[in-house]
Amino acid sequence: MPEGDSVHRLAARLRQVDGSLVVVGELRGGAAAGRALSGRRVTGHATHGKHLLTRFDDGTTLHTHMRMQGSWTVTAAGRRLPSTVARQARVRLGLEDGRTVWGVDLPVVDLVDTADEHLVVGHLGPDLLHDDVDLAEAERRMTAEPGIPVRTVLLDQRRVAGLGNLWANELGFVRGLHPDRPIGTVDVPALLTTARRMLRHSAIVPEAYQVTTGVLRRGERHWVVGRAGRPCLRCGTAVRARDDVEVVGSPPRRVWWCPRCQPAH
Repeated sequence: MPEGDSVHRLAARLRQVDGSLVVVGELRGGAAAGRALSGRRVTGHATHGKHLLTRFDDGTTLHTHMRMQGSWTVTAAGRRLPSTVARQARVRLGLEDGRTVWGVDLPVVDLVDTADEHLVVGHLGPDLLHDDVDLAEAERRMTAEPGIPVRTVLLDQRRVAGLGNLWANELGFVRGLHPDRPIGTVDVPALLTTARRMLRHSAIVPEAYQVTTGVLRRGERHWVVGRAGRPCLRCGTAVRARDDVEVVGSPPRRVWWCPRCQPAH
């Protein structure tokens, strides 16, 4: 699943079309499916957590979320998507210079007034990738229920936005926190500082994308993620793993931790 750094990089890539006029295009998914987008000029791209906001000059915003399967691509003038991919397109923006922006297999597609963006992202916690992030508010939200496990808190987008399963696992290792440790026993300001530094590094440095160990060799890019049964890169203890269902009705997500570096509290 794309995480906050993934969407941050996506927005940076899509800014190549900022200022472009949409000459043909439409929404093919969501409540506004069938709505034409021609005549609008793209004014910018913004993010909040895992959410992408594409803004137009008529005061509207296209709000999308990729979840597990969505993607975006830009085709050059005269080029087309393979027909099997094009059939899954939920957004098409044909630009004046011949390029086309495609939002493929997007499960969330909303067209809202830019002034009403809060209706689609207002429920989210502070975004660690925003320059003006309110870390005090993030701490307040994260510590509101001190008995909740730290992993659950990190994954709750209403408390802090942009951290997904990879980051929840890797941050737990870096801070020496067992995934079941109550958030009320954690140094939350230090955790937020580490999370922000790692997420920003991943979002901005090209070769550092979701590399948490600083090592680019295959199998050594993450401290614990994907290393079940293998030696911990720090202490040599076998990394453990399990599947957790954080939200009833949602698919389980994999949890990894080193029992020595992240002892039970």
